[in-house]
Amino acid sequence: MASLRKKPRSPFWFACFSLPSGGRTQRSTKTADRKLALKLAGQWEDAARKRITTAQARRVLSDIHEQIHGERLDSPTLASYSAQWLARKEGETAAVTYAAYKHAVNEFEKAMADKTGEPLHYVTPAHVAKWRDASAKKATARTANNKLKILRVLFQSAWREGLLPDGNPAAKVLALKTVESNRRPFTLPELKAVLRVASQEWRGMVLVGLYTGQRLKDVASLTWHNVDLERKEIRLSTSKTNRRQILPIAAPLLSYFIELPAGDNPAAPIFPKAYKIAAQNLHIGKLSNQFNELLATAGLVKTPPETHEGTGIGRNASRERNAISFHALRHTATSLLKNAGVSEAVTRDIIGHESAEVSRHYTHVDEESKRAAMALLPDVTK
Repeated sequence: MASLRKKPRSPFWFACFSLPSGGRTQRSTKTADRKLALKLAGQWEDAARKRITTAQARRVLSDIHEQIHGERLDSPTLASYSAQWLARKEGETAAVTYAAYKHAVNEFEKAMADKTGEPLHYVTPAHVAKWRDASAKKATARTANNKLKILRVLFQSAWREGLLPDGNPAAKVLALKTVESNRRPFTLPELKAVLRVASQEWRGMVLVGLYTGQRLKDVASLTWHNVDLERKEIRLSTSKTNRRQILPIAAPLLSYFIELPAGDNPAAPIFPKAYKIAAQNLHIGKLSNQFNELLATAGLVKTPPETHEGTGIGRNASRERNAISFHALRHTATSLLKNAGVSEAVTRDIIGHESAEVSRHYTHVDEESKRAAMALLPDVTK
């Protein structure tokens, strides 16, 4: 049974109570009120006897804190704080970044199910790790790690606001080990094969992707306001980094633009069908699927099945990644520029890479370029 004792030189009562192991322990009640101290001692012993969970223990501590200090330790629920955080981020970040934040947070809330109504500090590293692993099974370890980074930002904000006394639970979860990407640039014969089967709109989008190195959403979002045929320039701000780009138009791309009916409206999209899809879908998944179908028509990838029925593959299975995609045009542009001897600084400026490290990741120097470089070295044996 719980009891009380006083220690010399302390004004507070100490609670003495039994642990599940059978031993006894003592804890300061931080109060000189004997009646309140005895009540707290009984609550602690009852909690220990029932072997309560971490969440239940926090409820007890919150009750005790209220009895001593007159206020509870309750924090916002996971759902309410997430909504508040996302509302702030909507005004602080680019639309595509906000969409990624919202997607990851909504997925985590769905994984937490009925626990979203619990106080925020009930979320544990185990919850986050379980969600991380499930995300990796649905997509890739790299995707799961990116979503984990978003959760770290969310909970770091809560920690800074004093809502997480035990620290950031997502920061205590390690990133998964990733495998080297199999993505590569297109070869020239592959590009010609794609252009042979592409519609006029997709032909233009491929040419823009190849000769500017821009991402699919930015290509699909181009209007005639972005294109200056007299100066032979494309001017745009990238959706991912909001980087202002002024890009020279290569001769093959210029010929394509000249053949198009421009019209008198500078706000008119250059690629109307793609523009409509990009405006409705921040993740441009539908356009990516269309390009993958184009690659399959060109014989460069396997035709994606219309359904997984009978294959044993569930909806949540990790998708098979092709080595080439529309994003591979970005790799291709980087490699072609560097293989042609264009400097690192100029290549980075055209493609829009923010650092040399990122630029190196996108670089794929072909064998002929390496052989030509080696042929320039002097023969030291003569």
